[in-house]
Amino acid sequence: MDKFTCIVTDDEPLGREIIESFVKEIPFLTLVCSFGDPVEALLYLQNNIVDIMFSDIQMPKINGMELVNALVNPPVIIFITAHRDFALDSFDAGVTDYLVKPVRFDRFLKAVNRAKESVLAVKTPKIQEARPDRIFIKSEGRLVKILLHEILYIESQGDYLKIVVYEKTYTTQATLKSMEEILDKQLFFRIQRSFILNIEAVKTVTGNMIELTNGKSIAIAVNKKEEFFTLLGIK
Repeated sequence: MDKFTCIVTDDEPLGREIIESFVKEIPFLTLVCSFGDPVEALLYLQNNIVDIMFSDIQMPKINGMELVNALVNPPVIIFITAHRDFALDSFDAGVTDYLVKPVRFDRFLKAVNRAKESVLAVKTPKIQEARPDRIFIKSEGRLVKILLHEILYIESQGDYLKIVVYEKTYTTQATLKSMEEILDKQLFFRIQRSFILNIEAVKTVTGNMIELTNGKSIAIAVNKKEEFFTLLGIK
């Protein structure tokens, strides 16, 4: 049986204890660390790789959303919180599941199984490289060939990717990281956590906003701007 490593981040001791006890009941999970301080969790994840993170959202110093957004290569995230208000933003940020306290074990197990599938999707991505100028993806039950130079941008939507070409949009189950690893880094650039774009599709750059040839506007992350400009040959 595959084992999946995980950490728990919650500033409330009782909240941590409950999730830790749930984790111990699931044979394929291995708890490697538990944090009451989200900054300590951030520092740990900057230097260690884990498969899944269970995290509260409202915490001191940095909240759960800020913690996730600060990570370059975050693990699969399951938020566990007493508040329902952050659900939409969480899923927009690529979180796999969102549990509201008090959490039942059966609901926790369902979330863990979803996370397990997401981890396996990263380790065995459904995107397969056939030739340097094209890829094949599984979309709507069939394999579809996509020429790389026709891709305008790729957007992460939870466990799925939206791949936009000149005349069509495809959806496939995979991660942005798995796509990033097979694309030509001289042609494609990850401008923020949820987007990779084709630099040949860039029409204009205004401040931190990039307009593509199809009219789509995407904000570039502040820490990516200098690298992106260098790739474009702008000084």
